[in-house]
Amino acid sequence: MDTTTKLALLADAAKYDVACTSSGIDRDARMGALGNATAAGICHSFSADGRCITLLKVLFTNVCVFDCAYCASRCSNDVPRASFRPRELADLTMEFYRRNYIEGLFLSSGVLKSPDYTMERIIECLRILREEYGFRGYIHAKAVPGTSSDLLAALGLLADRISVNMELPSSESLALLCPNKTRDSIVAPMRQIREGIAEDRDTRALMRRDACYMAQRRPARKTRAFAPAGQSTQMIIGATPETDFQILNLSSSLYKTMHMKRVFFSAYLSVNEDGRLPQGNAVQLDREHRLYQADWLMRFYKFDAAELIDEGQPFLATDIDPKANWAINHLDRFPIEVNTAPYEELLRVPGIGVRGAKAIVGARRATALGEAELRKLGVAYKRARFFITCRGRYQGHGTRFDKESLHAQLAAPIQAGSHGRRSGKVLAGQMGLFDGIG
Repeated sequence: MDTTTKLALLADAAKYDVACTSSGIDRDARMGALGNATAAGICHSFSADGRCITLLKVLFTNVCVFDCAYCASRCSNDVPRASFRPRELADLTMEFYRRNYIEGLFLSSGVLKSPDYTMERIIECLRILREEYGFRGYIHAKAVPGTSSDLLAALGLLADRISVNMELPSSESLALLCPNKTRDSIVAPMRQIREGIAEDRDTRALMRRDACYMAQRRPARKTRAFAPAGQSTQMIIGATPETDFQILNLSSSLYKTMHMKRVFFSAYLSVNEDGRLPQGNAVQLDREHRLYQADWLMRFYKFDAAELIDEGQPFLATDIDPKANWAINHLDRFPIEVNTAPYEELLRVPGIGVRGAKAIVGARRATALGEAELRKLGVAYKRARFFITCRGRYQGHGTRFDKESLHAQLAAPIQAGSHGRRSGKVLAGQMGLFDGIG
């Protein structure tokens, strides 16, 4: 099988991994080396189903000895199989980079023979990129559950971000749908990655302090940090009966104990016929969207999972976003005066984000803020007005200040957007991933 055919097959198989976003790390180009990485990322192309491609997102192989019920590459499926050779994929990545198609590489894989055998081949590919080709672009690599600690340590020195997929929100669901995986085989690599990142950070901090007084010269600095963009994970939503309450509490625990950068949610998409899986073609994209909004509130707005959801109502509302839902359930805390309220309280107002709250705190030192000033600062005034006063005057006039009335004003359908998983379209004028490949 030629490289182009492999690429088409393995890039399509990689679309079920959703953990492909901006890199989370800045690194400038260097003389004698190729590539760089930017925290924001630059999206150059879209694949056939509308996914934005910043990285070359591909499986190393779709050959797999595991038999996960929901996976298109499971060993019991009769599908075309392919595997890259380490140098073949390294050369392909460099060709794509030189053509300005990509900024880096997102590499996942099936399990070829065993977890360790698979990771050895992936590490060899990344070694060729980093050491032989001098590639300094962003690399996100998936670690296979069950990989040995020595191989994880080597992977962390080659990849910018490592992720180990949580797959499903509970041990019971994992045992039902992923008989070859266990909770320990997933959590143990997460702990090692967390400890490796912490140890590397502490070592570099000590080296910067010139703590070795008797040394004739500073110790040579390590060429690469251990997973400098941290670790992330992904779990499937809707394949098993776990509630949003369970999912968000698990996510909160992963942020606190494993120091995750991101927890990604993937609405279950039916690709296999299996009695253990939900029947029908409904994809819970709205639920996925609300979970991401709640996750955002936990990461950037300092909300606790217990504030957003409880066992009495274990699913997030789909007709209103989690922040607005929290606000109308805590009307005793509103309205607040934007000209005097602390930054932490401003963050709790629907329509005021992190940037908006910081802008308000800065601008009110010079002038008293009203509607016109808030709009200029980028506040979503149509939403925020129900929860604020400006110069002592309530801004939500015309609407009763009660839960039912405010819910009616704030409820809105989720916007599908012009690209991505919802639209199934390719934006006009964008280069496709395989355009121009001979």
